[in-house]
Amino acid sequence: MALKYWIGVASRDHVKAGVAGGFCQLGHGKRSAVARLGPGDRIVYYSPRTEMIGGETVQAFIAIGEVLPGEPYSGDMDGGFVPSRRDVRFFKAVDAPIRPLLEHLSFTKGRNSWGYAFRTGMFQMMDDDYALIAAAIGAEGEKSAV
Repeated sequence: MALKYWIGVASRDHVKAGVAGGFCQLGHGKRSAVARLGPGDRIVYYSPRTEMIGGETVQAFIAIGEVLPGEPYSGDMDGGFVPSRRDVRFFKAVDAPIRPLLEHLSFTKGRNSWGYAFRTGMFQMMDDDYALIAAAIGAEGEKSAV
């Protein structure tokens, strides 16, 4: 089975919690979202802001990793929120602002409303897009884990 390449959209604080815990959540914790991921697939997180509500503008790719084998599972968070998760091995990465990449990514090239691509919270991208983002984020070799 061929690898798939995904973009997840979440605030920086949520992504950083996932990186620290070695997991991803997508689509506000929906099982159907993480169930689309397969072992070995790659995921890149784009953060529009520092926090889900409010916060400062980020507009950068901030995390990248490999989906590990295993089924989606429930995470236990405060306040009765129980999102579905998948385990991910995240690679060392630096923030990669999106603006320098806009005219090179297939899902933003030539679009004035480039942010529209991120509205669904998750989407599959082409391998060329993944390679470009991986290089920009400093994970071109994907060898070093966080």
